[in-house]
Amino acid sequence: MSDLFSTSEPPEMASARPLADRLRPRTLAEVTGQEHLTGADGALTRMIAAGSLGSMIFWGPPGTGKTTVARLLSGEGGLAFEQISAIFSGVADLKKVFESARARRMSGRQTLLFVDEIHRFNRAQQDSFLPVMEDGTVILVGATTENPSFELNAALLSRARVLTFKPHDEESLEELLKRAEQTEGKPLPLDVDARASLIRMADGDGRAVLTLAEEVWRAARKDEIFDTEALREIVQRRAPVYDKSQDGHYNLISALHKSVRGSDPDAALYYLCRMLDAGEDPLYLGRRLVRMAVEDIGLADPQALVICNAAKDAYDYLGSPEGELALAQACVYLATAPKSNALYTAYKGAMRAAKENGSLLPPKHILNAPTKLMKGEGYSEGYRYDHDEPDAFSGQDYFPEKMGRKTFYDPPERGFERDIRKRLEWWAKLRRERNS
Repeated sequence: MSDLFSTSEPPEMASARPLADRLRPRTLAEVTGQEHLTGADGALTRMIAAGSLGSMIFWGPPGTGKTTVARLLSGEGGLAFEQISAIFSGVADLKKVFESARARRMSGRQTLLFVDEIHRFNRAQQDSFLPVMEDGTVILVGATTENPSFELNAALLSRARVLTFKPHDEESLEELLKRAEQTEGKPLPLDVDARASLIRMADGDGRAVLTLAEEVWRAARKDEIFDTEALREIVQRRAPVYDKSQDGHYNLISALHKSVRGSDPDAALYYLCRMLDAGEDPLYLGRRLVRMAVEDIGLADPQALVICNAAKDAYDYLGSPEGELALAQACVYLATAPKSNALYTAYKGAMRAAKENGSLLPPKHILNAPTKLMKGEGYSEGYRYDHDEPDAFSGQDYFPEKMGRKTFYDPPERGFERDIRKRLEWWAKLRRERNS
């Protein structure tokens, strides 16, 4: 296969390649943003030094260097490199790759097989890797942006080490921009604020920051320097990294729910806006707010459910963008409302008891007796009408006799009142400490 890092092509062709491709690291030591893997004491650096590579799954967001690192491992480990994509490959392609790897192994050379988007292979296709991993025909390096725990077979995971690639931080993205400036032989035509804005637009994606920089250089006239507003006009705004059906979605909704539960209105509002900004369906968020109202607030503030349903209806009526404000109102209301999960735990306990105890007959004294036969069986006998009792309370036992008395609903001893002011003061104190 041709070497991605070869410089044997004519200079005019090399300069025509995308900037991100021209700046690919040539050694593990040049990789930025993944020091826990490729630094002096990184996991991959130690593997190479020990001369022993095993199968691995690279898990991380786009633009963090998964493909590049796999290539560098093959080069520094003296391995043949094969690359396939689960999007474009099928069983026939896998068989060809395995046969080539077996032939190389017979001649004394091992193969590193890099599988991009490995989570897109179905379960049967994933199982096909197991024999060639076990007998050493290939060292499998799979790359995925999805959580391997959910997307990959347990058998495959048991034979491979999962290594997490982190999004680039601002420092590593700045380092990439400096390398780009050295390669181009000129500074990026941005003022300080615009440069910081470009880094934020990249959203932790190294390939994206270089692509954005390339667009800026193309757009700049001689001696022109762009400010933040001009930068936005030139490159537009890169969409946040967020897949509404995958990890980004579940991570942010979890953060939103836990911020509401923890009575932090600022964090809750931030995560709500993160999801709206990324294109999440506002009605989905409305449904989740309704769930929070019944799960985490319950009868501590019954109005919470009314507010959330009203917010959902308001969005339905107003649409976007005005309707989002109703969702924001409901979100802040929930975060500042008193909290009680007593109803939530009571429901779960009662449901568990219902499933465990089968079809027990209620006590006969609370059953109606519309026929003479049922009266003869003792139905309704001894029933006391609560409204006729002192304080309108008879104190009868309503549980099935064989089950005995159970307690599911156990509200806080002090009732439902919680001093939300103390929580808000806590968040204000925490912010002051962080800013000091």
